[in-house]
Amino acid sequence: MTTDTSRHVDQSSSQAVGLDVVILGGGGHVGLPLSLALAQAGLRVGIVDIAASTVERIGRGEMPFLESGADELLAQVMPTGRLELTTSADMLDRTKIVVVVVGTPIDEFLNPSMTVFQKTVDQIAPHLQPGTLLVLRSTVYPGTTEYIAKALADQACEVDVAFCPERIAEGHALEELSGLPQIIGADEQAAGDRAEALFRNVTPHIIRTTTKEAELAKLFTNAWRYIKFAAANQFFEIAHEAGVDYTSVLRAIKTDYPRARDLPGPGLAAGPCLLKDTMQLAAFTSDHFGLGQAAMQVNEGMPAYIVSAMEKKYGDLRRRNVGLLGMAFKAESDDIRSSLSFKLRKLLLWSGARVLCTDPYVSDSRLLPLDKVLADSEILVIGAPHQVYRQADLRGRKVVDIWGLVDGIDL
Repeated sequence: MTTDTSRHVDQSSSQAVGLDVVILGGGGHVGLPLSLALAQAGLRVGIVDIAASTVERIGRGEMPFLESGADELLAQVMPTGRLELTTSADMLDRTKIVVVVVGTPIDEFLNPSMTVFQKTVDQIAPHLQPGTLLVLRSTVYPGTTEYIAKALADQACEVDVAFCPERIAEGHALEELSGLPQIIGADEQAAGDRAEALFRNVTPHIIRTTTKEAELAKLFTNAWRYIKFAAANQFFEIAHEAGVDYTSVLRAIKTDYPRARDLPGPGLAAGPCLLKDTMQLAAFTSDHFGLGQAAMQVNEGMPAYIVSAMEKKYGDLRRRNVGLLGMAFKAESDDIRSSLSFKLRKLLLWSGARVLCTDPYVSDSRLLPLDKVLADSEILVIGAPHQVYRQADLRGRKVVDIWGLVDGIDL
């Protein structure tokens, strides 16, 4: 991350208000790393977040989630006074640059819901100063940026609007904010220039596009990753049905063969973005995105495939103790959003098994210590491939490990 303390920001605007930038939704996995990076770069940063407990924790100097290097950076910037926090949208009155970290969720029909942005426009419009730069940061349905610009214009707000998607891997945000190119999507030159100036505080690598090009670029990126995971999971199922060790197959494919370097291993492909963004593309194409929909069926079907395979291998699961190791959606994370481990837990319970769950990072009163789960379980299932499970003594145990985390042990 850059340590340059110069402020690449619209100085004529920032001198007239109290804060250089306010980040709406600034206490979350996307907003907080950006807030810290901008504060480290020398900007006065305001965080608005509706989660009062999160705001209080950050104010005490505590990170509300795991993020490499963030604890140290928070401790560094808090004493400077360059980071302010509140739950009130009134803070928007004090700036001419607002970054909105509010994504487009999907509804129960897997279609994007625009309600959250309609509410956001109504919430922020009374607070926007004339000439404010509004930056949308989270992944959005194509056309959302244009929709927001028109909605604000209808409310007589004179603003520049840009879409600058986050591209970070959760847990490595601070490193990747400075190391990866930042896409600046803008349909007006002034909006693009101002957004570029803001993000040059954290990265020298800038790519300029239109708003819709930037929106599609982010969706395509996540859908591509989701499709690759689906291909890996489908390959695993084919090999498993053939009675073949897929770990051995994957090793044969990838060893010293660069054209297969990007083939991932199998696993539970989940999290807050991949499925959602793939389904947004399906909705955008009038449900003609067959490749993405097929990927969804494969990835979302993995928990059911695992339970079915367990019943074939181990017999009736009723009243058998099954230990589920890892409830986060990915390794070395405390984030359980859209984690397929919970779907796997539910299916195991429906099969009649007694399910004992553990995770070294997730805080949940229903979870048990690893030692107790290992001691009381007849069958173990690795739900998230945390490194602690690689170090655990699982020799001689029945272990379901589609990840290939534990050498020589598979489903």
